[in-house]
Amino acid sequence: MFKKVLIANRGEIALRVIRACRALDIQSVAIYSQADADALHVRFADQSICVGPAEAVLSYRNIPNILSAAEMTRADAIHPGYGFLAENAQFAEACESTGMVFIGPHPEAIHLMGDKANARRILTRKKIRVIPGGDGRLTNEEEARARAEEIGYPVVIKAAAGGGGRGIRMVPTAADFSAAFKAARVEAQGTFGDGGVYLEKYFTAARHIEVQIVADRKGRAVHFGERDCSIQRRHQKLIEEAPSPVVDASIRKAIGKTALAVTEAVGYTSAGTVEFLLDTDGRFYFMEMNTRIQVEHPITEMVTGIDLVQAQIRLAAGEMLPWKQSDIRLTGHSIECRINAENPDDWMPSPGCITALHLPGGPGVRVDSAAFSGWAVTPYYDSLIAKIIVHAPDRAQAIAKMDCALRETTIEGIKTPIAFYRQVLADPDFVRGDYSIRYIDRFSPTPSA
Repeated sequence: MFKKVLIANRGEIALRVIRACRALDIQSVAIYSQADADALHVRFADQSICVGPAEAVLSYRNIPNILSAAEMTRADAIHPGYGFLAENAQFAEACESTGMVFIGPHPEAIHLMGDKANARRILTRKKIRVIPGGDGRLTNEEEARARAEEIGYPVVIKAAAGGGGRGIRMVPTAADFSAAFKAARVEAQGTFGDGGVYLEKYFTAARHIEVQIVADRKGRAVHFGERDCSIQRRHQKLIEEAPSPVVDASIRKAIGKTALAVTEAVGYTSAGTVEFLLDTDGRFYFMEMNTRIQVEHPITEMVTGIDLVQAQIRLAAGEMLPWKQSDIRLTGHSIECRINAENPDDWMPSPGCITALHLPGGPGVRVDSAAFSGWAVTPYYDSLIAKIIVHAPDRAQAIAKMDCALRETTIEGIKTPIAFYRQVLADPDFVRGDYSIRYIDRFSPTPSA
């Protein structure tokens, strides 16, 4: 087992990894930017080291500085969390070349799944059903427009090297294509350093279903059931639940089997998530694979009782999976609400200082957060400030428990979507589990795509 792990991230995920390290008797090293000098992950790690100024490209995305920090603190391994460099194959390769263990999959798997267009081609050859669309990387608008005509509108344009909901544009008609194509390419280039995109058919009433997997270096893998992540704005998730209210035992078995087939096809190790679209007829289509721990991993932990971050660390240290698929049981229901520093009227960021803070508690309530009263939410990083997670014997009780938890939550000084989430929880369609990826449109005055 490792003696010391450097956490190449910030905020609540850095704290989450620190807790996992403590449970495994591993020392933790926090990196931080100058803007995060007073952050909680800096306070609670065993060591901390500054890696640059506030801008992420100069600090949390600065590979030479992070590797130098790991060498200076004599870390054995680096945990990337999510976001920043978590799905950067170059970073994983650099860790390995300097003798650091990257707590995640092999660089080859990151590279393979990071190129979404190439991943579609590979999995199609493996007879895995992917979303209808073009498999090639596109940079030419006329070629892309012709491909869209073949697929049929509506289509969605996606960054080939993308993730996290960035570099995506939904195109309802041909008249909307040019502006959407240019916008998607600009965002893809700015976010991922790669302006290539690909096209997919857009399903207006589909569900976003993802399957958590974990695999060891001997090729053994298990899945942990599904999460329903259909409540989204601008292709980024807001409310997630496990299990999905529309996935029955037969679909769960089939989609889990497919997720493991994807895992095997790319030789994947570590924790990861295979994402699907589920249509109204119960057919599911591979969308992408996230080669990291997910923001919403806590709901899977709540229904399985398994610490996924500890599992990541153990597997990176060379341990084998301690479970067979038959050992994985789902118990009860879990819901997560992401509390972002955002104005729900237009989903614009709401940076500022938190002047008052009270987070909920009680049986079956979990809060993953790095926020505190007096903390300045800066415009430099992701707007997520807390995740409120509940677990209950069934979905109805989980909804009621989440509503109580949100009522108990007080965050002043910035805007958050807490009141909006309570509106969603009370909506009859949500209560029935009758929603899709376009659900937010009925509430939001601005388009979600």
